[in-house]
Amino acid sequence: MDAWRAEFHRIHPGLRIDYEANGSGAGIRDFIDGKTAFAGSDVPMRSDERALADKRCGNRAVHLPMVVGPIALVYNLPTVPDLKLSPVTVAGIFSGRINRWDDPKIAADNRGGLLPHTEISLFHRSDNSGTTHNVTSYLKAAGHWPHAPSTTWTGAGEGVTGSVGITHAVKYTPGSIGYVEYGFASNSHLLTAKVRNAAGQFVAPSPDSATKAMEGARSVGGDDDLVVAFDYLTKGKGVYPIVLVTYEIACSRNSDPLVRAFLNYTAGDAGQSYLPLYGYAPLPQGLLAKVRHRLGVTS
Repeated sequence: MDAWRAEFHRIHPGLRIDYEANGSGAGIRDFIDGKTAFAGSDVPMRSDERALADKRCGNRAVHLPMVVGPIALVYNLPTVPDLKLSPVTVAGIFSGRINRWDDPKIAADNRGGLLPHTEISLFHRSDNSGTTHNVTSYLKAAGHWPHAPSTTWTGAGEGVTGSVGITHAVKYTPGSIGYVEYGFASNSHLLTAKVRNAAGQFVAPSPDSATKAMEGARSVGGDDDLVVAFDYLTKGKGVYPIVLVTYEIACSRNSDPLVRAFLNYTAGDAGQSYLPLYGYAPLPQGLLAKVRHRLGVTS
């Protein structure tokens, strides 16, 4: 978003977008309360939030997918630079059942590797987080998580506010692990685990492997609302399974020319081309075509 804002201002020197990255839940609340012209969220609004957002808009509030991003499992274990984790192991770590790095389940995923007998320090988001919702949705889909997907963390560990907070906590805590969008991990040069996908491959997070996870994604929002459904267990080659879609939430009949101009830019060739530079992936072409049609963008 910072890169988008800077480039948009360069193209349109007289226009400026202010944006506060305060989490998906807070972003949705601010939009409903009329504090912002649009919201970014890594999870669609609930039905009750939709009703309030529609009321705020005086028409229909819509979800416009704009970014695909892998969620990285970041860790601080320099002696193990190529950590591999299966879904059952990830669930064991984040539920607190696995609490040392040389646990037999981690060792089984990393045959031949030397794992320290170090206690695992686990960090999770303490705020209302779309990233948390996507991580728990993945774990639930993989069949190893006893809780319903939620924007509020229901596992073990220590809570930290925001993606920046998780990044900082893992970077400066030896033996730690947490989850964060890959762009944050890449920018901070954190180690990221390879996760076993439904095809049995251990795959590292990257824009390319996240794009592969979105093959077959479909719009399920109805009308002009573009909420996306995708399969965390897709068996495509090279798929990284823990991914999210970031939505821009705006009023369907938005009369704000600045919002329209900015979203036209983010969905255009210029805005989408920036994403891989920051650890994110452009939307699949079929979905991007729907977003552009909705916004009236031609390129």
